[in-house]
Amino acid sequence: MSEFFANLPQIWSAILVSDVIRYLVGALGVFLLINLTLSGVLAGRKIRPDSPPRTQLVTEFFVSLRTAAIFATTGGLLIAAGAYSGCIDLYMDPAERGWLYFWASVVILIVAHDAWFYWTHRLIHHPRLFRRVHRRHHRSNNPSPFTSYSFDVAEAVVNAAYLPLIVLILPVSPLAMLIFTSHMMLRNAVGHCGYELFPAWRGKPLFGWLTTVTHHDLHHAQAGWNFGLYFTFWDRVMGTEHPDYAERFAKAVRYVPVKEAGYQQPS
Repeated sequence: MSEFFANLPQIWSAILVSDVIRYLVGALGVFLLINLTLSGVLAGRKIRPDSPPRTQLVTEFFVSLRTAAIFATTGGLLIAAGAYSGCIDLYMDPAERGWLYFWASVVILIVAHDAWFYWTHRLIHHPRLFRRVHRRHHRSNNPSPFTSYSFDVAEAVVNAAYLPLIVLILPVSPLAMLIFTSHMMLRNAVGHCGYELFPAWRGKPLFGWLTTVTHHDLHHAQAGWNFGLYFTFWDRVMGTEHPDYAERFAKAVRYVPVKEAGYQQPS
């Protein structure tokens, strides 16, 4: 136990640096690439006509640094305590249990996180919890990539709790956790970027089982719908997908039906 406390500052600082770097690469990287560099090219895919004000971006950035510190504190303490107590099975060699298990563990981390996010997200939208737990995130009615980590303290703790809890029952390698957290950050940043980047076919998402940018943007516009993070599964099963989602997606990708475009269907 004394060894655990002796190493705690190094564990915390290492996780904090990792979280901050991942946020900067993900949120700042997506913002610089999509919202600035490619904004002209992607103008036809912009979901809303206006852009978030600069004051919002600055606030989100600094709130996100607080979230990174909470992630490092909550997740770091639980994972470190579990590892030292033997409750968490972390193995350093990704090939130790075979590459099939390694990639299966990555998939499980992502799929289970989508379920965790959906149900905790719905919970913190309860009127008794929303103002205390989730209001900060929804102050960004028109989101940006920096909105990804813009959480109240309690919401940051809820999000941070997932990884320590899942690894209590799922042996994983640090590489699997790195892939999972990198995917989480990238999907989060892209989902808040305000440009519909997902491929479409005749006005519909090419991969309908994935949440698109429009899907989550609708959640920020009308908070009672579209609670999913990566997949549309839970929203569709539970009837919480926005009824206008298909129409809004078609509009975001500038799809015009043949008849409306003034063409005639070939006979």
